[in-house]
Amino acid sequence: MKSIQTVTVVGLGALGILFAYQLSRALPKSDLRILADEARIARYRREGVFCNGHPCDFQYVAPSDPCAPADLLLFTVKQGGLKAAIDIAAAHVGPDTILLSALNGISSEREIAERYGKERVLYCVAQGMDAVKKGNRLTYAHPGLLCFGEETPGVVSDRMQKVSDFFRSVGIAHEAVEDMLHRQWGKLMLNVGVNQTVAVFRGNYGTIQVPGEARELMIAAMREVMALAPYEGIRLTEEDLSYWLSLLDTLAPEGKPSMAQDIEAGRDTEVELFSGTVCRLSQLHGLHAPINERLYRTIREMEKTK
Repeated sequence: MKSIQTVTVVGLGALGILFAYQLSRALPKSDLRILADEARIARYRREGVFCNGHPCDFQYVAPSDPCAPADLLLFTVKQGGLKAAIDIAAAHVGPDTILLSALNGISSEREIAERYGKERVLYCVAQGMDAVKKGNRLTYAHPGLLCFGEETPGVVSDRMQKVSDFFRSVGIAHEAVEDMLHRQWGKLMLNVGVNQTVAVFRGNYGTIQVPGEARELMIAAMREVMALAPYEGIRLTEEDLSYWLSLLDTLAPEGKPSMAQDIEAGRDTEVELFSGTVCRLSQLHGLHAPINERLYRTIREMEKTK
């Protein structure tokens, strides 16, 4: 099996800059492509892009530029930009391209597979990073890691090994996971708790790393995901809850999750991916999720006053 040599990254938000910068330090410039529309490319070139104070020397590629398919394509947009990202990525997807989505939530892989086929998509979760993006500048203390695997539990495929070998060669922290749907639901549980609570309290990671009202609300929201998960074929346990809380407690207290950054910047949030998903699926299964219902209403009101 041919090794991974060329990578296309779609989206220069926090995760896009974080992983593209790491890749740029290990790959020839010509082998790493940042795919964006012409207006964004012009802005990146004019204003620059910075990661922990270092200028990023990226190769930018527009959708109309002739380009061979990538060996690996990484989607790092927000949910609202996924459809457009899928559309502009067409020229970068070939028969052997492996697709990874670092998006939050539990739906992006399905959307990507509908366009490009399940055989090209590995399920993926980005976890453990405390990146904060302000304008064109990203800062982080913990780069986190990319976890990936097949949809089918218990499978360690050749393409998983291929991605793992590549990430090891370029210094990207990663984990090949044999039960990715379980991991995705665990990350959903974390996001539902921490992203929404920190946004509502207008705080940072430190807000929910200490005992008090905010941490109690966060854990209560997470437990509603635990109650819902079995109805979707996923078993989340107290051990899972402890795992994600322990990971959360390692993050820089002054860091902020993406939803809190979106509220501060006056952008639309990903609330539909978090409490929106929990409320919709809970209603479908005849469950009640009062904490997430309250968080959903509160965040929607905060969006209106941006």
